[in-house]
Amino acid sequence: MAISTQKNLRNQVMYQVFVRNFSEEGTFAAVQGRLDEIKALGTDIIWFMPIHPIGKQMRKGTLGSPYAISDYRAVNPEFGSLSDFKSLVGAIHGKGMKCIIDVVYNHTSPDSVLSAEHPEWFYHRPDGSFGNRVGDWTDIIDLDYNNKDLWDYQIETLKYWAGIVDGFRCDVAPLIPLEFWLRARQEVEEVREGCIWLSESVEPDFITYMRSRGMTALSDSEIFQAFDMAYDYDTYGAMKAYLDGSGSLAAYAEAVNRQEYTFPDNYVKLRFLENHDQTRARFLIPDAEQLKSWTAFLFFQKGMTLIYNGQERGVAHLPSLFDRDTVQWNAAESMDLTRYIARLAALKKDTIFVDSTYRVTAPTEDVLVAVREHEDKKMLGVFPLKDKSGLVRVDFSDGVYENLISGEAVEVFRGMLSSNGKPVILRNF
Repeated sequence: MAISTQKNLRNQVMYQVFVRNFSEEGTFAAVQGRLDEIKALGTDIIWFMPIHPIGKQMRKGTLGSPYAISDYRAVNPEFGSLSDFKSLVGAIHGKGMKCIIDVVYNHTSPDSVLSAEHPEWFYHRPDGSFGNRVGDWTDIIDLDYNNKDLWDYQIETLKYWAGIVDGFRCDVAPLIPLEFWLRARQEVEEVREGCIWLSESVEPDFITYMRSRGMTALSDSEIFQAFDMAYDYDTYGAMKAYLDGSGSLAAYAEAVNRQEYTFPDNYVKLRFLENHDQTRARFLIPDAEQLKSWTAFLFFQKGMTLIYNGQERGVAHLPSLFDRDTVQWNAAESMDLTRYIARLAALKKDTIFVDSTYRVTAPTEDVLVAVREHEDKKMLGVFPLKDKSGLVRVDFSDGVYENLISGEAVEVFRGMLSSNGKPVILRNF
């Protein structure tokens, strides 16, 4: 783990924005007009997916992927001007939130500024042409970090943006040498003290696949040396396996528990039910009550909570990365989770979410029980995932408590909790 990483990142909430599809206008100004809504969810940090110009050559779809960047040092004119973006960041800061932007340093669009000015900084096929090493990423070409002049340019770019924003979410960071990230973190700190570093760490199968091809593919343990936070992909596969019936809930619980002894004491995971690369939570979990229980567990988890724009409305359709596909905030299946999320975000501010031991169990195949402990404080979460009533065995003192989610009274008697099928969070302090 980065030595300077602060544990208080664990009780914060991050909100992800895809500017193009966030609103009908698809602009920075349109996002700025809705900052109060984002803030009201309990948001601490807003993460913007890439804000830079998109290449035209080899585009996917009509507008291209925001991850096929043509110029790291400019903004996409479809979103607005640099002045518009700075105004947006200023408004975010004015409302007490922070702002991070996407950094896509593994590759550029084929017609990028760098490919024209510094072709020697790129990976080349045996015939000398530009190429990439991941087959379906046909709209990009890979950079080659064997060239240290590239390191200088990329770090200078980071320092420029660090003068405006509070941190970076780094796309497929494990495919770039660890030494680069360590140096970048050190130099950027001179410009933005306390800069936030989030790694899109990758799925275990992707790591082993890339390594089998002789390529750099950093594990979470390596990534945590340079980054404050990493994705939760080491457990996400087990969660999806439970949801689609191919895996057990106990296996998912054990995957979460494994993090407690695998990573350093100050590790921070970015906990999510969905993001721009993954199926919407409402699609995976179409039952409204089950979705609310999973959402409560999401906030109870140890780490920072991520909400992807539209998740707060229970939207099931995942917006396209390549075309105009505006979030349908009032889709037929939508449900208003805004107050529910705000309530959970407020609970997450308790200091026990910053520093405590954490364990998850699955006493039955459809119930997760999570416990946090710190000194004489204890917090219990019971999350029924199939909307069933019944008895749940818990490690909590007998008594009558307030369910911190709903305000209802809940009794623990002889080590048992009588569940009505709704999520419960209790505390003994």
